Amino acid sequence: MKLIKNKKIFFLAGFPRAGNTLLTSILNQNPEICCTPNSITLEIMKVLFLLKKDDTFQNFPDEQSLNNVMDEVYNLYYKQWNYSYLIDRGPAGTVGNLALLKKHFKQEIKIIFLVRPILEVLASWITWAEKTPDNFLKNKGNNSTEACHWLMRKEGQIHKELLCMHNLLKPEHKHMVHFIDYKEIVRKPHQTIKGIYKFLGLRPFKHRFIDLDQIVINGMSYNDEGLGKGLHTIKTKKLIKSKTNVSILPSEIIKQYGVIKFI
Repeated sequence: MKLIKNKKIFFLAGFPRAGNTLLTSILNQNPEICCTPNSITLEIMKVLFLLKKDDTFQNFPDEQSLNNVMDEVYNLYYKQWNYSYLIDRGPAGTVGNLALLKKHFKQEIKIIFLVRPILEVLASWITWAEKTPDNFLKNKGNNSTEACHWLMRKEGQIHKELLCMHNLLKPEHKHMVHFIDYKEIVRKPHQTIKGIYKFLGLRPFKHRFIDLDQIVINGMSYNDEGLGKGLHTIKTKKLIKSKTNVSILPSEIIKQYGVIKFI
């Protein structure tokens, strides 16, 4: 099979428990599109960048040669992915990541960002954990308060996505991002998908919003062993907004993180 060259690559960022897996399943109905699971490409870029501080590099600082490698990370990583359009999932909009992309990513940067109120995100995690005996959060604290604080830690995904969102809201970056509220995916799926296609500049495709597929890409699916059953399993019959009652959260959590508002 002849591999597709000159692929267009976009980005998907946003909060966990905000419809990432659901949106991925819908978009991937289009045979030209592959919206990826959580991606390591930004970590590869970071590791390569940090090599510039390594003693071996400092001894012979051939920056241009290392930059050449960084310029090709996305082309090489997705070389065998036979799709015309790839949507790479990760916090592409943080200050550091966006700076690397601006320098080394040779295409126009377009980022889809999924938004959901932080308390709903936390409540969704806690609700899932309570229903999942083998969940990874049981090792992160003795109760839901400690689990929520762990989820909100500075090196965690939620904090990274908050930084990502803050940076993308700056006037000089707003043209790069298309924000989507989680509830809009399930309440107005047709308009949501139409808006994504318009933002990315893609030809329309007729998507279905019932009988959804689980995520399988290149013959692989999520391996949630060690994390918890059902973490990336979607309800396949129809789009349903999960019933998330933020009142299940401890008052301390509501008070501390409820003040986080989005513009």
